[in-house]
Amino acid sequence: MNQMTKNADFDVVIAIIESARENAFKAVNRELIDMYWHIGEYVSQRVADSNWGKSVVKDFSDFIQNRYVGIKGFSPSNIWRMRQFYETYQGNEKLAPLVREINWTNNILIMLRKTDEEREFYLNLSVKNKYTKRELERQINSLLFERTMLSDVTNKLIVQHNEGLSALRDSYVLEFLDLPDSHKEKDLQKAITSNLKNFILEFGKDFAFVGEEYRLQVGNRDFFIDLLFYNRSLRCLVAIELKIGEFEPAHLGQLNFYLEALDRDVKKVDENPSVGLILCSEKDSTVVEYALSRSMSPALIADYKLHLPDKQILENKLRELTDLATQDDQGMNE
Repeated sequence: MNQMTKNADFDVVIAIIESARENAFKAVNRELIDMYWHIGEYVSQRVADSNWGKSVVKDFSDFIQNRYVGIKGFSPSNIWRMRQFYETYQGNEKLAPLVREINWTNNILIMLRKTDEEREFYLNLSVKNKYTKRELERQINSLLFERTMLSDVTNKLIVQHNEGLSALRDSYVLEFLDLPDSHKEKDLQKAITSNLKNFILEFGKDFAFVGEEYRLQVGNRDFFIDLLFYNRSLRCLVAIELKIGEFEPAHLGQLNFYLEALDRDVKKVDENPSVGLILCSEKDSTVVEYALSRSMSPALIADYKLHLPDKQILENKLRELTDLATQDDQGMNE
């Protein structure tokens, strides 16, 4: 047996070990979350019966920590969180199973969101992407939920969705690039490739980087895509063109050309058609709507911001667009 064959055999065993370790971690985590759930239920009932207050919970915390020396997670504040955790999700058959799939730290962050819709959004993302605490905090602080909802409403108004475009939004926050407001396209491209981990976190962990200045040969000429990614869940190439100015309709023609070249010469037979994104610093929604209305290519126009968004402004804009979309739906049904 040669070394290559041995390594292949060993890799199979490693995969078995890693799978078992992951399953064991999931099982332990589910038991821990279940324990916190039942303790939270008990405390909730005691408080409701007016039998327990702050002093009793403090005594309860001391009792547990004296009984199990060195045990963590039973401070008075954490016990109150267990109560809040139970009361937040009790009777919610849709969300209760999801909380058992993520760790307690992330559960605390998500539990503090305002609505069940927002909690469901971050729970699903955390389960799918296996977010660390730091990654989840970044998504919450960058208002990913509000931006995604806003993008969904905007896309409903200006483009017809297809499967490929469902992975993209119409606005991105790139505060981690640490770029000045005045910058060049090359600066933007270099900053993105130097911060790929955070860039992919903003776009979604299903994105894998293929290359920058990706070369396409068409006829006797060479063309270069600013950034090329592959989306694993959608099984398609994603071309991203960077524009530091306002979106121009001519940009879409260039992107369509790249998508055609990718599908003819790069895309594999079993992969889905390529999709494209023009990432620009500014865009006029009406110009975007006109540009996309007759385009047959799966493309989206998005803007990027170099600073975290203002939550109140974003919420107001989302409310306005949601009302507009609702009015349009009602008008179509009359």
